[in-house]
Amino acid sequence: MKIHEYQGKDLLKASGVAVPRGIVARTAEEAAAAFEELGGELAVVKSQIHAGGRGKGRFAEEPEQPGVVLVRSADEAREHAARMIGNTLVTIQTGEQGKTVKTLFIEEGLEIARELYLGIVIDRETSSPVLITSTEGGMAIEEVAAETPEKIHNEPFDVIDGLDSDQARIVGESLGLDGEAMENAVELFPALCRFFVENDCSLTEVNPLVVTGGGQLLCLDAKISFDDNAMFRHESFDDLRDLDEEDPAEVRAGEAGLSYVNLDGNIGCLVNGAGLAMSTMDLIKLHGGEPANFLDVGGGANVEAVTEAFRIILDDSNVKAILVNIFGGIMKCDTIVEALLGAYENVGITVPLVVRLEGTNVETAREMLEGSDRDIISATDLTDAAQKVVATVGLIITV
Repeated sequence: MKIHEYQGKDLLKASGVAVPRGIVARTAEEAAAAFEELGGELAVVKSQIHAGGRGKGRFAEEPEQPGVVLVRSADEAREHAARMIGNTLVTIQTGEQGKTVKTLFIEEGLEIARELYLGIVIDRETSSPVLITSTEGGMAIEEVAAETPEKIHNEPFDVIDGLDSDQARIVGESLGLDGEAMENAVELFPALCRFFVENDCSLTEVNPLVVTGGGQLLCLDAKISFDDNAMFRHESFDDLRDLDEEDPAEVRAGEAGLSYVNLDGNIGCLVNGAGLAMSTMDLIKLHGGEPANFLDVGGGANVEAVTEAFRIILDDSNVKAILVNIFGGIMKCDTIVEALLGAYENVGITVPLVVRLEGTNVETAREMLEGSDRDIISATDLTDAAQKVVATVGLIITV
């Protein structure tokens, strides 16, 4: 689950992490009032969306208006806010469709001496969290890793013991910190690592982490995501969720107990098991196709959930064919076929359908398919299924 920058900073502040003062605004007048309340000569007006690249992004309706802008008066804050709120911000991460800005964060201006990068993620190779830092703050860390990897420092830390002070000093030295800045880093880095673990984060990114002229370290940005599987431990985080920022189909799937991610292709996938779903998409791409989604119905889905899965797939106008790939264990093959045939009646499957079944009750399921009068393409294995669904889409495009 992702949250907005201002929400992340509220959580960081509550955990003792230093962040600049800021005020949320949802109208142009509130933005002007926020500037006055902050009381400085300079403030930053920041669009709040679940995407990066806001500073370089531009609004579809106001092509000259950036998503993040410095202002020096309440009038400037009001004018910029009026061009931002309710309009569509397009960034490198939103795609051409962009995202509608409904909330702004007005933050105090700072005397910035240096900009650094800090991020915390789980290292899958070591199965432990790792603190990632770089002297190249304000840049996309992927670009730094590709062009100057020597400027990135990785510091794994124990999930129980956290980052100790010696490790914090090693990280500080890699960033060229000394004096007051180093002492602040020894406090800040372990605090951020504790925050990551205690809140079950999948990502905590501060870009940039700034060093002020006085040696203070402040989180100028905050990009935080939580592990969805751990949200039962953080019921209060439900209030932080912004459904307007999420794909409606993904929200709908979640409510039905399905795992769904929308993609750019034209072959819908309905699979049980995340690993099998990934393999299915790999085989589709291997044979020249493009998957339209990742959809895992899980091991215990019922007829209603599977029927809803078909509805979600078919609601995507890009889908030109569907591949059903089931390895029946807990999820029985005949349950899938029952839902599949029911979907023909209740949903209306209007695109070619390729089905590959193996596992529990597979013979019963195949007999159900053969006994139906539906135009369903059977496959003997996953490779056969991928080849057939790709060929079907190719025929549709050719015609």
